[in-house]
Amino acid sequence: MSPNSSQSFSQSILAWFDKHGRKNLPWQIAKTPYTVWVSEIMLQQTQVKTVIPYYKRFMERFPDVLSLANAPQDEVLHLWTGLGYYARARNLQKAAQVIRDKHQGKFPEILEQVVALPGIGRSTAGAILSLACQQNHSILDGNVKRVLARYFSIDGWPGNKKVETELWQYADKLTPTIRTGDYTQAMMDMGATLCTRSKPKCDDCPVQTSCLAYIQGRQTELPHKKPKKAIPVKSTFMLIPMWQKQVLVYKRPPSGLWGGLWGFYEIDTIDKVVDFTTRMDLGKVQKQNLEAFRHTFSHFHLDIQPVVLHLKQQPTSRIMEDSQIWFDLTQPQNLGLAAPTKKLFSTIGASF
Repeated sequence: MSPNSSQSFSQSILAWFDKHGRKNLPWQIAKTPYTVWVSEIMLQQTQVKTVIPYYKRFMERFPDVLSLANAPQDEVLHLWTGLGYYARARNLQKAAQVIRDKHQGKFPEILEQVVALPGIGRSTAGAILSLACQQNHSILDGNVKRVLARYFSIDGWPGNKKVETELWQYADKLTPTIRTGDYTQAMMDMGATLCTRSKPKCDDCPVQTSCLAYIQGRQTELPHKKPKKAIPVKSTFMLIPMWQKQVLVYKRPPSGLWGGLWGFYEIDTIDKVVDFTTRMDLGKVQKQNLEAFRHTFSHFHLDIQPVVLHLKQQPTSRIMEDSQIWFDLTQPQNLGLAAPTKKLFSTIGASF
């Protein structure tokens, strides 16, 4: 690609952005590295319309890095509940604590220092520094990968290392040295509003005439999808000890599935209920099966059979208050909840 064609591409993208780009999203008002960072993390794997209310609530409670760094993790996860991919929230707070402890509470403005923060890769770091600090860094998020894979007619799944390396080379060549932040936002907007996964709006595209996928009629074929693998199915029984209108939940380990979130104890076979009630000193219980349901993760399906254990008498065993609580469904606390836990709270609460 010649320098002139690179310049022509970026000029076309910026001209389109000036007329049609998104400029009034909540995180675009009074931009700072912190606000852009939070929005970029929330927008990973998540649509803008879903993120907006979460972002507003999150920023109202955590308006700056220090308020996030110093907050109880439960509160951070509570405000993330329903947004999914909870490692994002845990890493967000870990990074805030690094910024507090190693950068005097100021978000770093050197690319290598930003990439070194938990949960931030090269593309996210480039987006933060170009959008908030007007620095000259390229990005390669999912939207940009799609635009470039089509424009240059690149075969292969963009997650493949070889394909990704080629896309980074094009991203670096095309990113202009002036108005980099606008160009960054424009490329995100292109992928989100025009060069969409399905039904791309090619007739509205500012670079349609030089897009190889359009010329070749391959817009819907590219970029190639991730090679499919059979998604395994796992199953579990979720045990819901219940006394009056309270249910027993515990805080999961900080890492792993639903790390740091509150949820129900699980067993793999129903005949382990007696062992569980004995271990937890719950006394006699009456079992009630609720409707089973499936929860899907990115890498497997989990079939869940909820079992309410109605206690015959008030629980007498002492619970570990830092990792177990009797949760009052009529006066809910602000806790980070695993999605199935939240669903089951609603199901049980509806029966009162």
